[in-house]
Amino acid sequence: MRVVIAEDSVLLREGLVRLLGVNGFEVVEAVGDGEQLVDAVQRYEPDLVIADVRMPPTYTSEGLQATLTIRERWPAVAVLVLSQYVEERYASDLLSRETSGVGYLLKDRIADVVEFVDALRRVAAGGTALDPEVVAQILVRNRQRPLERLTAREREVLAIMSEGRSNSGIAAALVVSESAVAKHVNSIFTKLDLATADSDHRRVLAVLRFLNG
Repeated sequence: MRVVIAEDSVLLREGLVRLLGVNGFEVVEAVGDGEQLVDAVQRYEPDLVIADVRMPPTYTSEGLQATLTIRERWPAVAVLVLSQYVEERYASDLLSRETSGVGYLLKDRIADVVEFVDALRRVAAGGTALDPEVVAQILVRNRQRPLERLTAREREVLAIMSEGRSNSGIAAALVVSESAVAKHVNSIFTKLDLATADSDHRRVLAVLRFLNG
């Protein structure tokens, strides 16, 4: 799997290069700002981009803007955005157009190598990876909105679903059976007025409903 990394911290950038290398990824380029990131994607068209939200010159949202440009110009390239703090609006911007092959994680998650690598592979395969802290903030914001029709357990299932987990992954996280998760998922679809359609498509719509309140 070919990866381009964009991170202005030299230490973290080199650390990511080494971490990915020992886990079977090929880092074709590692750069320090958004402009270089877009240039590298144009040059290599990698499978996955990992980018910091804040990079030179203003250290605001250059990395995020670069990933949005990449998603528009090269929609087949998966993107995982890293942030130092929970910034919900960035997650919403990233997921507002397309939810497949997209991830938003706090940098602290890198320390759990197994989970981090799992998130990378999930995003590269077309799934999503949304940081649990961001999910928690969205839940608080949306608790009095249409999602109030869901039970507490259904909100838990939807929150974990928004991280890109399959039914088996949700079952493992909640320590319940897959059949129980399937019942909760179907109930979520019904309560959010999502008509019968392709199951994966309805999962995306449910997550978008969750994000948008």
